[in-house]
Amino acid sequence: MLTLEKFEEAYNTVQKVVKPTPLIYSDYFSEASGNKIYFKPENLQVTGAYKIRGAYYKISTLSEEDRNKGLITASAGNHAQGVAFAAKAYGVKATIVMPTTTPLIKVNRTKSYGADVILYGDVYDESCQYALEMAEDKGYTFIHPFDDEDVACGQGSIAMEIIKELPTVDYIMVPIGGGGLATGVSTLAKMLNPNIKVIGVEPAGAACMKESLKNGKVTTLPAVDTIADGTAVKTPGTNIFPYIQKNIDDIITVDDKELVVSFLDMMENHKLLVENSGLLTAAACKHLNVKDKKVVCILSGGNMDVITLASVVQHGLFARSRIFTVSVLLPDKPGELKNVSSIIAEMQGNIIKLEHNQFVSLNRNSAVELIITLEAFGPEHKERIIQVLSEKGYRPVEKSPKNIF
Repeated sequence: MLTLEKFEEAYNTVQKVVKPTPLIYSDYFSEASGNKIYFKPENLQVTGAYKIRGAYYKISTLSEEDRNKGLITASAGNHAQGVAFAAKAYGVKATIVMPTTTPLIKVNRTKSYGADVILYGDVYDESCQYALEMAEDKGYTFIHPFDDEDVACGQGSIAMEIIKELPTVDYIMVPIGGGGLATGVSTLAKMLNPNIKVIGVEPAGAACMKESLKNGKVTTLPAVDTIADGTAVKTPGTNIFPYIQKNIDDIITVDDKELVVSFLDMMENHKLLVENSGLLTAAACKHLNVKDKKVVCILSGGNMDVITLASVVQHGLFARSRIFTVSVLLPDKPGELKNVSSIIAEMQGNIIKLEHNQFVSLNRNSAVELIITLEAFGPEHKERIIQVLSEKGYRPVEKSPKNIF
């Protein structure tokens, strides 16, 4: 059972390895949500995520014999780094099984702590099954990323830090993948102050905990589909599920599109690099049906590879109408391209890319197609540019966004 004494022990133990992550007040997200929003930036942790807490505490509770057997785990990346870091600190071997879709930065950083990495399976659940088989076959000690009370207890140290720094907190929002972080944070928060509301946040494409709570039992999703790879879990933890049932007040689901927009908001307003799973709480804070409350959003990690980062930025710019593409028809004669460019320049639009298609019509003199990708200040500016092009007779048609990088 998770007890206050055990949480206190975990808190004191993890202080040996964690970096301080003081709360950050957000004017931008506070104004957008109508609440007082604070971020707990675990993306700034030594391994780039909160997972070092549960991994280190779990390994500290093992006997020397169990540690020396060698450790093994499965992870989409952040728990992998936590186990690898902790194993190195204790001077023992670690083997990590990661999905083949794991971002390269997480794979390389896990290796940098001295762990052996095996890529297996398309999602975490497949990697986990393989790791369990290896543990049985080779006698390794398995460190579960979430379905373990000791691991959850280590993650709960976050709640201790939040309440120490902000005793009057009303809401704590926590990302949910398998449920280890949510278990630790919600259980300790309720022990320290039963009036604190703890809200879990899941990606809409991998809402296994919401489905399980609805059914009253652990439920496996047939598939997951989300850019939040760190929370792309089909089956939540069985051992920790009763704690979630008791201590989580509600679950909010967030679409991938909301994560993309929140990424830009976080980068532009706080200069923080937060991975998609870590952004779940920031994206969900506007869905709270309360006002003027003190809300702490846990930013669970910041391990994102450059290719994913570029993709998220691009989609975010399109979602915010900061970049858009239109097609216009114009006669194939000298000066028409200059005319269109001049109109856009006068409207303070910035052309990024031009594609000239002379074969859109049999009669080139009648019309050729010009596809323009350009930068705008936002939705109103974009609509004004389209309106002026239309008034000038170019009949603009908005097109699906194309790669700009």
